[in-house]
Amino acid sequence: MENRATETRHFAERGPGPGPGPDGVSGPAGASGSAGVSGEGILRRQAQRESAARTYARSLPIVPVRARGLTIEGADGRRYLDCLSGAGTLALGHNHPVVLEAIRGVLDSGAPLHVLDLATPVKDAFTTELFANLPAELAADARIQFCGPAGTDAVEAALTLVRTATGRSGLLAFTGAYHGMTAGALAASGGATDVRVTRLPYPQDHRCPFGVGGAEGAELSARWTRSLLDDPKSGVTAPAGMIVEPVQGEGGVHPAPDAWLRRMREITAERGIPLIADEVQTGVGRTGAFWGVDHAGVVPDVMVLSKAIGGSLPLAVIVYRAELDQWAPGAHAGTFRGNQLAMAAGTATLAFVRENALAERAATLGAHMLTALRGLIPAHPCVADVRGRGLMLGVELADPDTGESAPALAAAVRQACLDRGLIVELGGRHSSVVRLLPPLTLTDEQAAAVLDRLADAISAATRR
Repeated sequence: MENRATETRHFAERGPGPGPGPDGVSGPAGASGSAGVSGEGILRRQAQRESAARTYARSLPIVPVRARGLTIEGADGRRYLDCLSGAGTLALGHNHPVVLEAIRGVLDSGAPLHVLDLATPVKDAFTTELFANLPAELAADARIQFCGPAGTDAVEAALTLVRTATGRSGLLAFTGAYHGMTAGALAASGGATDVRVTRLPYPQDHRCPFGVGGAEGAELSARWTRSLLDDPKSGVTAPAGMIVEPVQGEGGVHPAPDAWLRRMREITAERGIPLIADEVQTGVGRTGAFWGVDHAGVVPDVMVLSKAIGGSLPLAVIVYRAELDQWAPGAHAGTFRGNQLAMAAGTATLAFVRENALAERAATLGAHMLTALRGLIPAHPCVADVRGRGLMLGVELADPDTGESAPALAAAVRQACLDRGLIVELGGRHSSVVRLLPPLTLTDEQAAAVLDRLADAISAATRR
């Protein structure tokens, strides 16, 4: 693994002002090296010109001008520890040297940057590296479809694929799910009303739909699923597929119990229902295994992949069993499915995660952080639950008197984190879960700094 000092030195050499210390944790704010850049002016123009749909910009009113690893520097010279990581996209953090080198290699080679879906050496290298990291049973008999550049495009492709292959139209999805922002993906996400999608209970401990939690709650969820499919009076016809997240991210960081996920695989396999694993946010080491399904030893029929597989650049694919490959030519196309820079960056990222055992590192460090976060509960009654897997962590906040979700408090904690130089985001029901998605290159020292700042932010927010 590259020496962390090299990464820190590179950041510091890009301009004046103090860089991160030896452990990569930001020191005092200094000059940004962006003379003439008015952060306030940029933010004002953004508010005037961009749509009301903008999201992160509302809660994170900063203008990033430089970034390296865990650290972002704003136009005002302030530095932040970024635990949003592009909503989980940046497996190696910002501007990792192996990613930059891969991108420069393509740019310097004279290779075409736009190739539609033509074969190129860059694409071949990416596909070879990706297949080397897939579950072996799937890789041995897999096909890959390059989609539009976003994860939601890959979800749409997966839904179209299973509907084409099975000749059926219905879909099984789970409460709390998030699969993207296009029509089909939204229909499979929590809160949608599309009658073609049947909602199934996703097991969780803190707000178990059956009121029991744990293994018993997961078993009841599995029984409900089996009953719904086998009951001729349930009103649910044979579906085209089931789509599931190994860890619900936007839904509040809920890891699927391993035994339950295996039951879903059994139930779908017995009934000829393709199982789609949405690994857009859980893939490439994020949960402490290369893929989220690896924890349970489950091999899905379709894997939806995006975010980290592009090494910080837009890229999305589905990988699926060959027997489902019933497409007609052009059945799912897209102008930007041949992103050469993203494929090169993705190849470098996949290889770096594999060669440096970053998934195993995420498992170890994530377990340590989970224990530390749970240590906040006795002193902070507002911390209702702490959960996660690997470096995908969530802290749920609630009113200590009623147990109800506390979105205002969560928003206050997010702001208090930002005031302390820590970037986090919210998710879950009523946006009451503080989410942490640090890069897999996170050091022990950086993890300690993140935990300290978050704990201080919670204390500050509860004193208001």
